[in-house]
This record gives sequence, C-alpha cells and structure tokens, in this order.
Amino acid sequence: MVEIWLPYGKTEVSVRVPEESLVQIVEPKMKNGVPDGSAEITGAVQNPIGTGRLKEMAQSNSKVAIVVDDVTRPAPTRLMIPPILQELHEAGVSDENVTVIFATGIHRDVRPDEMAGLIGEDIYGRVKAVSHNSVEENCVHLGNTSFGTKVYINRIFAEADVKILTGDVELHWFAGYGGGRKSVHPGITSAEAVQQNHSLLFHPNAKAGVLEGNPVHMDMDEAAQLAKVDFTLNVVLNSKNEIVRAIAGDCRKVLSEGVKTVDEMYKVPVSRKADIVVASAGGSPHDINFHQSHKGIESVLNIVKEGGAIILVAECPEGHGNEVFYEWMMNFKTSKEMEAKIKKKFITGGHKAYYLTRALEKFRIYLVSVMPDSSAADVFRLRTAKTVSAALQMALRALGKDSKIAVVPQAAGTLPILQQQS
Repeated sequence: MVEIWLPYGKTEVSVRVPEESLVQIVEPKMKNGVPDGSAEITGAVQNPIGTGRLKEMAQSNSKVAIVVDDVTRPAPTRLMIPPILQELHEAGVSDENVTVIFATGIHRDVRPDEMAGLIGEDIYGRVKAVSHNSVEENCVHLGNTSFGTKVYINRIFAEADVKILTGDVELHWFAGYGGGRKSVHPGITSAEAVQQNHSLLFHPNAKAGVLEGNPVHMDMDEAAQLAKVDFTLNVVLNSKNEIVRAIAGDCRKVLSEGVKTVDEMYKVPVSRKADIVVASAGGSPHDINFHQSHKGIESVLNIVKEGGAIILVAECPEGHGNEVFYEWMMNFKTSKEMEAKIKKKFITGGHKAYYLTRALEKFRIYLVSVMPDSSAADVFRLRTAKTVSAALQMALRALGKDSKIAVVPQAAGTLPILQQQS
C-alpha cells in the first residue's frame, strides 16, 4: 500500500492506495519557497518591470487605491501591503489617503475580522479597508470591450490618482490564469460585467493554462487597460503556499512573467488515463466551499476514463457557497437544459451547475467533505463518504478491484497534461 496525504481545509487526510493500482501521483514540480518572503516582495516592488517605482508615481496629495484578494485566494496580502505603503510614504502619501479594496467580484463581503487577518491588524487600523460592491450604481462606466462587455468599475478605484493591484498568479479553469488583470475584472467590476465576461467561457480556448485566443482573458485584459492600472504586484506560490517568486510593475508584463513560473511548476505530464482519480481541491482556501472546490473536478476530467470515478476531497466549511449554483442544481436535471438557459442569459453560478452536471453525466463523482448529505447528495447529486478511504472503497466496488488509480493532491492548482491515452 502507498499512503498519500491530501490537503483538507487547514489540515491533511490520508488515503492508502494499492501499489499495483497506482498509475501516478500527479504533483506540481515543487520549487522551494524563497528564504525571506518579505524581502522577495520588497525587492520586486523596488525593481519593477515596465514601470517606474511607486514613489516616483505618487505625490503627497495622491489618493491611492490598492486592490487585494478576498478570502477565497491564498495571496500573502499581509506581506505585500507594507512595502507598497513604504514606497507611498516615501512619496509623502499619508495613510488616510490610502484605501484597500477587497476584490470580491460577486463573492460575499469580507468580514472585518477577515480584513484584519488578510492585511494585518496594524495596517487595518491605519488605512481605510472596504469590500467591493458589485452593484452597478457603486461603479463608474469606463467604456466597453471589443467583446461587448460594459466595463463598470469600483468608483473608489476609478477615481484614485494611483491605482495598484496585488494578488497571485495561478491556473484558472476558464480564464487561463488568475493574477494581473483579473484583480480588476472580475475583481472590482459590476455584477453585469462579470456575467458578460463569464458568458465567454463556452469558447474552446477558454480553459486552464491558455491565454492566446482565450476570450475570457482578452476581455479581462481590455477591462484592465480601460481602468488604467498604474502598478501591479503579484506572487507565485508553491503547493505549500510559500512564495516562490514576486514580480511587480506593468500589469501585462507581471502576468506574463508569473505565467512562466506557474507553467514550470503546475503543468504536469500524465502518461495515461485512470479509472479512478482521487483529487484534493488543495485545502484552504481552495476548499472553503463547494463553489470554489468544484475547480478540482474540472482540472482532472481529461485524465479519468469516461464512466470512471472522481473522488473530490474538499472540506467545504461554508457549504455550497453560491445560491444560484444550488438553485440550478435543484431546478434543472440535464446539462442540455442548463446550456440552453445560459445561452439565453448568462447567470453566474448557473455555469458551475452546467459544468458539474455535464461531468456527472459522464463520471461517478464522490465528495469527502463536511457538507450535509441533504445538500451534497440530494441537491448536487454527489456520492458522499466520511473518509477518502471509504470513498475509494465505494468506487472500487462499483468499477472493479483492478481499477487503475491516479491521485492529484493539489487539483485546483494543477493542470495534468495527458501525453498518451490508454
């Protein structure tokens, strides 16, 4: 037996797989974290690519907006804000002229205690901190993208003299990658703009690891250009959420450099498909709810045989995470019904129901979580188990004891690349 530990919330759980059945453990090509994350970030801020330094951009009376990630992302924001503030202070900008905006998109607001935890209690007490409100009346219309998206952006950000983005570059299942422009759109745009952007995800190039020809990415990029972002600070993290690299400066150049590092780590070749794939969403915050954890299913679809099984390991302490997702799973039975509805009018959350249902029509999907069966099984139509081992035994009974098994410990952030089909 091979014992494999999988991230689950803020801890780990194990599964034992027969050695003769194990096809592959699909893991990122680990890069060690830098010895000093703060020093790495400070060095990036002081040596930007494609722009001047922040202290050269700002003036003493400048109003500054800094966009940061919400609780669904792992960016080490509390390490990223201090060197930015130091640059601003050197330009004479006072704390009272700085506003931190949490890029919630259409997620829930960030609670005050979460804000303090994300940016640091000392900074939370010094600068203004707000969650983005995606209601259009709280945003400013900057124009339209070539894809027809009406770009309404957070008013505080739009009216700031110096506009700064922070975040992390990671794989994203239909935008290609997170990071860079994504902090603007969907991070701080209107709900309608988010929906218009996400309606582009049916395009064949709208998938993880692809930027060229990806209309979701291109629409986001155009929105960020309309927003006139001055400075971007992004990091790339390893699977332990340690900082591998920090990049700062021009939004496009920062994303491009971050993507190179992400690809080196997270695009992983896989030799053959498996009958059963055990996939952890990657632990907190990737498995904060099922809406987020679902990415772990999407990332492994191409390495499981049709009719096979996916075991998703995701704590989901906040339950399903999206009311539209829940309602669509309640009200629609087939992916064709959902696709027809989405094409008439895109609704965020409905697209997750569509993709989940499409996967359920091809695979057995098991969930190991703290979600009650009344939701996980009765609404989302998942097979449930209390432990990974129990789920694996259920899958083996259904598919046969000789089934081949692959394990993906960081599924939400890993892109398996199938080299050869069996």
